[in-house]
Amino acid sequence: MLSDDLARYVALHEALGFKFRTQRLLLRMFVAYAERHEDNLIKSDRAIAWAIEAPSPEQRRNRLLTVRRFAIAMHAEDPGHEAPAADALGRGLFRRTQPYIYSVEEIGRLMAAAVSLGPAGTLRPLTYFTLFGLLAATGMRISEALALRLGDVTEDGLIINNTKFKKSRLIPIHITTRAAIDRYLSARSLIFANTAALFVSNAGTPPRYDTVSALFRQISRKIGLRGAPGQPGPRIHDLRHSFAVRSLEQCPCNDAAVSRHVLALSTYLGHAHVSDTYWYLQATPGLMAQIAEAGETFGKAGAE
Repeated sequence: MLSDDLARYVALHEALGFKFRTQRLLLRMFVAYAERHEDNLIKSDRAIAWAIEAPSPEQRRNRLLTVRRFAIAMHAEDPGHEAPAADALGRGLFRRTQPYIYSVEEIGRLMAAAVSLGPAGTLRPLTYFTLFGLLAATGMRISEALALRLGDVTEDGLIINNTKFKKSRLIPIHITTRAAIDRYLSARSLIFANTAALFVSNAGTPPRYDTVSALFRQISRKIGLRGAPGQPGPRIHDLRHSFAVRSLEQCPCNDAAVSRHVLALSTYLGHAHVSDTYWYLQATPGLMAQIAEAGETFGKAGAE
């Protein structure tokens, strides 16, 4: 059964230390699709047919390559498995997804929509209000926020233990952010006093990544930031991009200050290299104005 093959494949990658979250979700979808067609082995034409159902070229290619890697691994065990060609959908260069930089007003609307969620009288609205606010205020990864436990909330800030690069770090937080967390903890303690996770669903367990992402897309559509399902639009991960850009906009406009700021920002975001932080930066009117001002100052200095 393909389901058994997938379980072994996923278990191997997780044992090697890979999170394998997106790949696991995609492969579960493919296996369900293949098994509906009564396939016991991976077939190239089935993989291609499933891949082209994705709404965008990037997602179609990602589906195809994810199944291809799975098929190559399974082919080593059973030659009956077929691996689709990597260029079966054409050759395309990787293109960076254009990040969306949220305005303060848009973040406010997202949080207002979160706090209006139902069911009324439950912890759910406050959970998502606080979660989305924390992501916007700190730029932390959604996986890091969902992994937070009560003991990670300290007087000095938030301790991130389960990081992308297996390193722990301390995230200092603003007094207003700490006040929002304290309000959430007060409400949470009345309902789930014996649960170790910081953020909890109405079931008393940490919200799942895919559940949070789906809810964020739903809220974004409700307030007009996204189009219909399947259409591209602002992502929850763009809150991290927005934090990086907005923090840089507040930096004094001189070389030394910018260098220090980017280094500190890289550490705060938990990046292994400063170059990784550059990936999160995006030109905004505020930054372009600073660049223009710096260029004008440099030009005047050169003319004197």
